[in-house]
Amino acid sequence: MGRMTEAVKHLLIINVILFFATQLYGDQMYQWLSLWFPKNPNFEWWQVVTHMFMHGNLMHILFNMYALWAFGTPLERMWGKNKFLFFYFSAGLGSAALHTGVNYFLFNEGMSALKAAGIARTQVLDIIANGQYSPGWYDIVGKSTVDSMLMAFNTPAVGASGAIYGILVAFAFMYSEAKLMLIFLPVPIKAKYFVPILIAVDLIFGIGNVNTGVAHFAHIGGALIGFIMMWYWKKNQFNDNRWD
Repeated sequence: MGRMTEAVKHLLIINVILFFATQLYGDQMYQWLSLWFPKNPNFEWWQVVTHMFMHGNLMHILFNMYALWAFGTPLERMWGKNKFLFFYFSAGLGSAALHTGVNYFLFNEGMSALKAAGIARTQVLDIIANGQYSPGWYDIVGKSTVDSMLMAFNTPAVGASGAIYGILVAFAFMYSEAKLMLIFLPVPIKAKYFVPILIAVDLIFGIGNVNTGVAHFAHIGGALIGFIMMWYWKKNQFNDNRWD
């Protein structure tokens, strides 16, 4: 990996500054800069970018920044700053898009069920916009459906993980034979197998709607955009000097 490259260094600095700022200003920073569901009163357009620089706790930012340095440095050295940043933010935006799309599906599923039971949409929105819910909804449409709707509406997304998953995919394309290890599985695995395993775990948890506190479809969205871009660039022999 060698010396840290320019774009990776600046991304690290911005992430660290905002992390410490959230320790000072707490809830206000998360309200402004996290990615909220578009129908939530806290949503603002800039959050599709700013959420990439927010992190929930120390371990969250440590893992993401380590991955940014470890896997982003060789890619930026190969591509140059402009191409690397374009790829990084594209993966992050793709992550936000898929995460939000899945949340729309979960939200509308619950809303449609409540509407079919005779509860007005505006009434439901007024209740959940205040961070509340009606226990009677569980009896009408089921706990799982209501909980998924409430989580989609009330839980903001934070973190660079979507962009990082795009970087991981790119690394697996460019350095497929490099051997990597998971902390809880200290066995060297080639990048071309390691990265798909990580994505498969997220896909299983995401489809199973397993509440692990992780936005699994955000990871998948970043990985998907990363894969599409790498496939397109490889197929079209994209010339690096276009990004100078």
